[in-house]
Amino acid sequence: MSKKLILVTNDDGITAPGIRALVHEMQLLGEVIVVAPDSPQSGQGHAITLTEPIRLKKVKVFKGVEAYECTGTPVDCVKLAKHVILKGRKIDLCVSGINHGSNASINIIYSGTMSAAMEASIDGIDSIGFSLLDFSFKADFNAAAHYARRISQEVLKNGLKECKLLNVNIPAVSLKKIKGIKVCKQADGNWIENFQEGEDPRGQKYYWLAGEFLDKEYAEETDLHALQNNYISVVPSDHDLTRHEAISHLNHFENL
Repeated sequence: MSKKLILVTNDDGITAPGIRALVHEMQLLGEVIVVAPDSPQSGQGHAITLTEPIRLKKVKVFKGVEAYECTGTPVDCVKLAKHVILKGRKIDLCVSGINHGSNASINIIYSGTMSAAMEASIDGIDSIGFSLLDFSFKADFNAAAHYARRISQEVLKNGLKECKLLNVNIPAVSLKKIKGIKVCKQADGNWIENFQEGEDPRGQKYYWLAGEFLDKEYAEETDLHALQNNYISVVPSDHDLTRHEAISHLNHFENL
C-alpha cells in the first residue's frame, strides 16, 4: 500500500522551529513534501503574489524530506505545491504550522498559517492549521507536536466530513497539563487596536500596530474558553463567508 502524501507548509518560514516539529511528526504518518516561505509571512492572510515573479528553490532543511522554499506568501506555497511540484498527484492531507502564536477566534482572518491550509481545502483536500499559544522562538513544541500527529492520524484514517478545514490551537502548557481536546465554535472577539508612533533616524514618522484582544462573549462552547482552561481547541472552518441566516432578511432588496 502506498504511503499517504502529506503537504506541510507554514507562515513563519521554512527554518522556524514549529515547522520542524510538525515535519518530524508527519514523517511518522506518510510521505512528506514541504513547501514553505523563505522568510516570515505572519499576518499575510490569503494574500497572493501578482505583481512580481515567485521563485522556488529546493533546499536540504529536513533530513530525508523533499523541501522547497518559496519567495511568495503561504497561499502561494500551496498553489505552487499543487500545480507545479505535485502536479497530477493526489494530496491526502495538508498541514500548516505549527504556528508561533494563537490563531483562535478572529485571528483566523489574518493568519497566513490558516490561509495556507484553507487554500488547500478549497480544492477538497483535508487540511489542518496548527498553532501554539507561544510567540517565543524557543517555545516548547512537544505537546503541540504530539497532538498534531494524533489529530492528523485521525483525519488520514477517517477523513473530514461536512468540512475540509480544521483550526487547531494548543495552549502553551506541558503535555501533562493539557486536559484534552474540545471541538468548538470560533469565539466572537476582536482586537482593540492602536498605533505606536515613532521617528526614524532621518526624522520621518512611522507607525507600529499594537493593541489587545477582547473576548466579547466568553462562552463555554468557544475556542477561547477551551484554551483558557488548558484544552486544545478544534474548530471546523470554511472559506464560505456568507451569513446564511441574513439572506431571508434581505430578500426585499430584490424588489428595489
